[in-house]
Order: sequence, then structure tokens, then C-alpha cells
Amino acid sequence: MARFFRLIFQLAFFAILAAMIGLAGLLLVARKPIQVNAPQLVMIERGLGTLDIISRFSREGYTNKYAMLLVTVLKGEIGGFKAGEYEITAGMNTFDMVGQLARGDVYKRTITIPEGYTVGDVLRLLQQTETLSGDVAAPPQEGRLLPETYAYTRGDSRQGIVNRMVKAMDNELAKVWAQKPTPFLLDSPEELLTLASIVEKETGVVSERPLVASVFLNRLKAGMKLQSDPTVIYALTKGQAPLGRLLTTKDLEKTDSPYNTYMYDGLPPSAIANPGRDALMAVIKPAVSDYFYFVADGTGGHKFARTLKDHNDNVANWRRVQRAAP
Repeated sequence: MARFFRLIFQLAFFAILAAMIGLAGLLLVARKPIQVNAPQLVMIERGLGTLDIISRFSREGYTNKYAMLLVTVLKGEIGGFKAGEYEITAGMNTFDMVGQLARGDVYKRTITIPEGYTVGDVLRLLQQTETLSGDVAAPPQEGRLLPETYAYTRGDSRQGIVNRMVKAMDNELAKVWAQKPTPFLLDSPEELLTLASIVEKETGVVSERPLVASVFLNRLKAGMKLQSDPTVIYALTKGQAPLGRLLTTKDLEKTDSPYNTYMYDGLPPSAIANPGRDALMAVIKPAVSDYFYFVADGTGGHKFARTLKDHNDNVANWRRVQRAAP
């Protein structure tokens, strides 16, 4: 009988020893970094159980099924994994992946809204972004979206992204308006937004924007029409698509719209695009100048003039550049 119990004890001992060796081996496997040629994205849908998720990671070769199960149990994360899209990179191990799933550390995507896009441009960009969901039920007014790079996760709503853009513009506009000088020609943040959008569309050269802003502010102060081509383009397209052709004299003289600043005095009724921070600041802190005119110079910038005669000379030079271009 003693020999029998000794045998049972020995078997139990070796079984426990084997189990401990097996668990130790699984822990070694769990700490081994994975090898992938490039970052991989794994989408974990809502409703998947812990074992289903572990099987998914195992099937795709990121980990050993039993090693991941052991780590999950040891960490107390059975039932604690969160849905979402996860990035798997070289050097991660099973502990890293279990921690990532438990924290809900999902992959962050980004979308960049260029300065000068109209609301229509932004909505089209969002609609083309397949990793977003839903439609924009409440499009904002023109100019109310701050051009910026926004982070999001797969499945976020398009309306939610738009709401964030509106809030960002509200905050930026309030911050910039608080820096206005006293006295200031414009009466409200909305007028600042409108003029900044015109400056944004007139030049892509950041260093020129304070000078362009000074021209328009000088014209407003003198009671002159703004005579801005982008406002006429907006009158023709309503910001929904590019004009697709050059403006004509007929466009300037016959487009009867409050956005036609060749026909109507003062600022147009609203912004004509979404201005960036630089354009907003250019209006608040314009260059000091006595310029009333500017025209393209053929190099991407503009020639500025104080008198109509000088401006006409600059225009003639610009036309010579256009004729000489291929």
C-alpha cells in the first residue's frame, strides 16, 4: 500500500512538474517578439467573445493560441477585450497584444482638411473616406470648419467629425478675435471669418497674407469695392465644385449675387471657404501698407500697387507672362 501511494505521489509530482514546465514554455512563447514585414491592422467586431478573438490572432499568425489564453487568464482579462481596429507591429509580443485589447488602445487614423476647402469640398472628402460611417445630416455654414488634421478611429461618424471641426473653428475664432486691435475696422468674428476666407483664397503664400489682408482692409476703409475674383467664383459655384475655367469680364459684370464683390459694396454675406489660422491672424494683424491693388506676378506671388496706374502696369506685365507661358 505504501508503494502504491508513493507511486501516486510521484505521478502527481511529475504531472505538476510537466504542467509547470508547459506553462513556463507558454510564457516564453508569449514573450517572444513577433515578426511582421509591415504593420498589420486587425478589426475586432463588437460581440466577439474572448476565445473568438484569441483564435483570430492565432489564425493570423500573431501569437500562439494557448499562450495568449494563458496571458489573458493571468491578467484577469477574460471578457475584457474591447472592439475596434488594432495595429500589430514588429517587436510586439503576446503580452503587448493582450494589454492593447484590454485597454482598447485602438489604431488612430487621420484625415487632413486643407486650408481653403469649402464646406462642400470637406463633405465630399468625408464621404470618400470609407472608414467613416453615416452621413452628415446637419452641414454647417460656410467657413465654420477649421482646416486641420483630425484623428479618428474606424467606424467614427462623419457627423461627429464635422462637429469636432465646428467646435475647433469656434475656439480658434474666439481666440483670434480676442487679439484684435482697438479700434478695429471689422465689427464681429463673423466678419473676420468672411474676410479671412477671401484672403485664404487669394493667395497660397503664407508670408503674403498680411499684405493681402491690408489691401482689403484699406479698400473697405476707403469705401471701395473689394473686387475679389474668388468671391465671384463662389457666387457662380456656391462652393460645390471648381469653376473649371477662367473668370471672364462677363462673369465680373453680370453675375448678380451679393457674393460678387465687383458689383456689391462691402463684405459678402458669409465666408467663401474655410480659412486657416494664418489667414485669420493675417486679418487681425495685417501688414501696414498703403496698397489698394494686387495682381499675380507669374511666380506664385503677387505684385502690389498703391495707384491704379501702377496696378495697370502690373496687370500688363502679368498678361505678358501669361502669353509667354507654354
